[in-house]
Amino acid sequence: MNLFERYLSLWVALCIVAGVGLGHLVPGAFATIAGAEVARVNLPVAGLVWLMIIPMLLKIDFGALGQVREHWRGVGVTLFINWAVKPFSMALLGSLFIGHLFAPLLPSAQIPSYIAGLILLAAAPCTAMVFVWSNLCEGEPHFTLSQVALNDVIMVFAFAPLVGLLLGVASIAVPWATLLISVVLYIVVPVIIAQLWRRVLLASGPAALQKTQHRLQPVSLLALLTTLVLLFGFQGEQIIAQPLVIVLLAVPILIQVYLNAGLAYWLSRRFGVAWCVAAPAALIGASNFFELAVAAAIGLFGLNSGAALATVVGVLVEVPVMLSVVYLVKASRGWYEAGGGAAAAVKNEAQA
Repeated sequence: MNLFERYLSLWVALCIVAGVGLGHLVPGAFATIAGAEVARVNLPVAGLVWLMIIPMLLKIDFGALGQVREHWRGVGVTLFINWAVKPFSMALLGSLFIGHLFAPLLPSAQIPSYIAGLILLAAAPCTAMVFVWSNLCEGEPHFTLSQVALNDVIMVFAFAPLVGLLLGVASIAVPWATLLISVVLYIVVPVIIAQLWRRVLLASGPAALQKTQHRLQPVSLLALLTTLVLLFGFQGEQIIAQPLVIVLLAVPILIQVYLNAGLAYWLSRRFGVAWCVAAPAALIGASNFFELAVAAAIGLFGLNSGAALATVVGVLVEVPVMLSVVYLVKASRGWYEAGGGAAAAVKNEAQA
């Protein structure tokens, strides 16, 4: 990780301060930005989200899907966690903590919106930062690439139905038209643009792709931070009135990350997955595509909604929490391989 990525949580904290301050100093400017909408899509935010997402999607090679069968046990574990456990566990944790235990400490009108934001965060498996986490834990790069590519394909078709189902279960009104527009605008179109751009760059050689990715990486992060300044500019009054909200929203997010990472790691060990695959499997199972979650929350519920705030809290805790997961899986490698995972993996590969 470069210096900027390593201290992402610090920059997010500074954006909170800047956004809240600017929201008080120049409220008219933020009102103008909020009014720049077409079909409930905020145009400035949509542009920033594309700047966030498209550079990250350039890293994805859908040709790597053919490698899925080489690590099918690890892929199976991660798919199970990402699509059958994580969204539902977050809906449960959100309802338990935000809807009940912490409800007296939160503004009652925003509670359903907070839960919706948490659901959006959990329903989008991480796409880009996983490459960083996998590299830090010396994970198998081909597994990571193929798993992320497969998750992106599934997300195109499953994100809207899954979010709609969970919001319905949580008794939150589902704006289906807006949800489908969000999927097309923030998943389908960026994927198409990124893949076409990737092909054009690769036609000039791999070096051209790498050079472009290197140049766009700071643009993506700056777009994310600018979006956060806007979000907190609109959320300023609520945060100043109840700063405890951010801490309370972080609780179910933290529990969910460690729960899903631990479950993915344990299942990998049980099924004889090699550690170099199990480590990134745990990280992919735990992390979130927070850029998509932020964009969808804004589109569905608005810039100043509790849903948008909940997804931003996910950004705030992402880096330190995932770095702790990297440390845990590396520190436990001896325990993992002592359980027979390495020997079973060798046997399975020999039989294949």
